[in-house]
Formats: sequence, C-alpha cells, structure tokens
Amino acid sequence: MAKTAFITGGTGFIGQKLCRVLHKNGYQLTVLSRQPPEVVKTLCGPVDTLSSFTQLTNHQGFDTVFNLAGEGIADKRWSAARKRLIRDSRVALTERLIHSISSWSNLPAVLVSGSAVGFYGDQGDHRVTEHTPPHDEFTHQLCRDWEQAATALADQGVRVCLSRTGLVVGPAGGFLQRMLPPFRLGLGGRLGNGRQYMPWVHRNDVANALLWMAETEQAAGAYNVVSPAPVTNSEFTRTLGLVLSRPAILPAPALALKVALGEMSRLLLTGQKAYPERLLDSEFQFEFTDLEPALRSAVR
Repeated sequence: MAKTAFITGGTGFIGQKLCRVLHKNGYQLTVLSRQPPEVVKTLCGPVDTLSSFTQLTNHQGFDTVFNLAGEGIADKRWSAARKRLIRDSRVALTERLIHSISSWSNLPAVLVSGSAVGFYGDQGDHRVTEHTPPHDEFTHQLCRDWEQAATALADQGVRVCLSRTGLVVGPAGGFLQRMLPPFRLGLGGRLGNGRQYMPWVHRNDVANALLWMAETEQAAGAYNVVSPAPVTNSEFTRTLGLVLSRPAILPAPALALKVALGEMSRLLLTGQKAYPERLLDSEFQFEFTDLEPALRSAVR
C-alpha cells in the first residue's frame, strides 16, 4: 500500500521539487492549493488536490504531512500590512493546519514543517548551529512563532521536524532568478560591504533533507538545512559572475539598499554563517557541498 503525504506549499519553488522526489519514492500525494487542479498537476506531477482546510476537517488522515506554505518574505517592502501577511501565511496557516490535523481519524506519523535560518537573526561571522542563541528581531520572532505553532502537534504524539532552510538555489526560481538579469548584463556585485554570510543550499538537497526527516524515525526537532560550506556575499557574487562569465564589480551600497527597502534591507545586509550540524552528525549526504557546481546546475 502506497504511503500517503499531504503538502501545503506544494506549488512553490521547494514544494514542486519535493513532490517529484516523493512521487519517485512511492508516495501518493495530496496538495493543498487554491490554483486549479490542472495547474497543480502541471507543477507537481500526478497529485490529488484540496482547495481549503474545510476539506481536511474530520479527514481520515495521511501518513506524513509537509508544511511549506508561506508568502515570499522578500517579494515586497515590509510595511506593517506586509509583515502581518507574511506572519499569517506562516503562523496562522500552520495553526489552522494543526487544528485540522487534530480532527483526523488517524494522526500522521510525522509533520515536517518549514522554517528558516532567519530564526537566528543577524549573527555576523559567528558559527551558527542549531544550538546558537538567536538575535531577537523580526525574522527570529516570525520563525519562532512558526515553529511553535507546528511543535504543538508533538503534544499529541506526532513526531515533528523543523527545516531551518537557507537561501535556496536551483533552476528556474528562487532568489537567484532575481539576481540573474543584472549579473548576465555584467551589472552585478556585492551587497553593502559583502562580508555578510549567505547560508545557501541547493534545492535538490532541501527536498532530500525533507524526505530524510520524514523517513528517519529518530529525526525530530530543528535542523539547519544549509550547505556545509557557507560563503560571504562577496564570495557568492564573485562565484556567480564566474559561472556566468561576467564581471561582478558593481556593488550596491548599503545606504542605497536601506533607503530603497527599509527594514527589509536587513535580509540582504545581514546573515548567518550557518552549518547543518545535526544533519552532518546524522550522516546525511549532500549532493552539492560547494557553491560553484551548485550555481552551474542552477543557471544552466
């Protein structure tokens, strides 16, 4: 009998890849999406669809749940209304999901829920593991509340894993797609002084890590889903220029970014030197450990 999985955020950049990986591994998938079923199937492959949480109430249940939904945190300037929408699309949605799951005839064996290395806030050049105390700011508060909403399901005996994901690189999507146009024109360069760390990870490794969390019975709690080789923004932009055979010598001054983006500029001017300590200790195997081959895979 096929394993069953339910996914929020299945049509997103990570979710699309995860759906393909799960299907390849024998899962029967159901995706929550407001998009028409034919669009969801085009993006995610052979999946069933649900359009609302109402359809989940008193459901018979699924073996595994992946919760990846959330508005793009860097899509628009952070007004008060935008920050509320970002929170609601993560925290409130997760609370609704947990409420629905609690009504199921059969609870899932595991919930794998999204989070981000933004949990730690600005960490400068300090090594960041899952044990690092966070710096209290908007991204930390957002991820903290998001994780707490998911972890509530553990009180009902469900194993809960949290994916503190870094900046995801991969073909045809993600933050890299916004960087490519100016870099292809030779107009790219570092952001601010370029010394801030960019905890990158390839999309293949994210999908494989999510599957590993679901299928590893000993796995629980938070995992940094990032490459074991973090780089600074200067290193990242220099490598991207190399991969594209373009110069990357035009910096974006920090002051200009702060004026243009306001508080959201912190996403670009601060970072975390994050390491996947718990995944490495569990002998998880990364497909992409170095940035250059990861970028060449993403921009081909």
